[in-house]
Amino acid sequence: MPLVTSKEMLLDAQKGGYAVGAFNAENMEMVKAIIQAAEELKAPVMIQTTPSTIRYGTLDTYAAIVAAEAKKASVPVCLHLDHGSSFELAVQAIKAGYTSVMIDGSKLPFEENIEVTKKVADVAAAIDIPCEAELGKVGGKEDDLVAEADTNTDPKEAAEFVERTGITSLAVAIGTAHGFYVGTPVLDKERLSEIRKVVDIPLVLHGASGLTDEDVSDCVKRGICKVNFATELRAAYTKAVRELLAADEKAFDPKAYGKTGIAAVKELVMSRMKVCGCDGKAK
Repeated sequence: MPLVTSKEMLLDAQKGGYAVGAFNAENMEMVKAIIQAAEELKAPVMIQTTPSTIRYGTLDTYAAIVAAEAKKASVPVCLHLDHGSSFELAVQAIKAGYTSVMIDGSKLPFEENIEVTKKVADVAAAIDIPCEAELGKVGGKEDDLVAEADTNTDPKEAAEFVERTGITSLAVAIGTAHGFYVGTPVLDKERLSEIRKVVDIPLVLHGASGLTDEDVSDCVKRGICKVNFATELRAAYTKAVRELLAADEKAFDPKAYGKTGIAAVKELVMSRMKVCGCDGKAK
């Protein structure tokens, strides 16, 4: 089917008490793997690209690949700009065919974050495109954004932020980190529950790669409606390719590498979808 926006799938997740899996793709093979997993599990799915991925392949290229693969699928597929770094990039993504955007002003002071977020949200709303934003700083490294320390989301600020910006989903910081965890993550789940009490739009969990299934499930129960997975997908793809090359030094066909990578990513995506509870929820 044609690409859809994230609006209905996230609202359905909020009502149904599950989360939509949102998976970052770096190439055609990862796009295929993610959609194949969604198709097999009958799950709605969001495919995401970050600014660095876009610089590698361009907005138009990823939009064309995802749209072509989604057209063949029977499940709803949304193409989302992850960690949009500017107003200009968000607008360009919408023009290229993205059906959901994120503007990440979390590194900015509160008022400046509101200003840039509202600007993007207003444009997106005018053409019925959902807009995600982030408040608080998720630790680790995501794309060009590096947080030296976590600054968790303040519930009161979250309520004000949502009201003043008009965003349709909010990424919260509760102790997760982008990339692989150095130690065992300690999540402030009570803070998540407090945010849920004062914010009525869908909440998003970033930095889920490396979290236990139990942690992800608990966060979903406490109100998370979208869970982002990126680093572990790249690791699974690379590991599979490395193993193929190590096992067969005469291997030279990129299609062989691609098939191996697809299988590894598909398996991981399916397991994460089941943890999120979105399997069987496609409409």
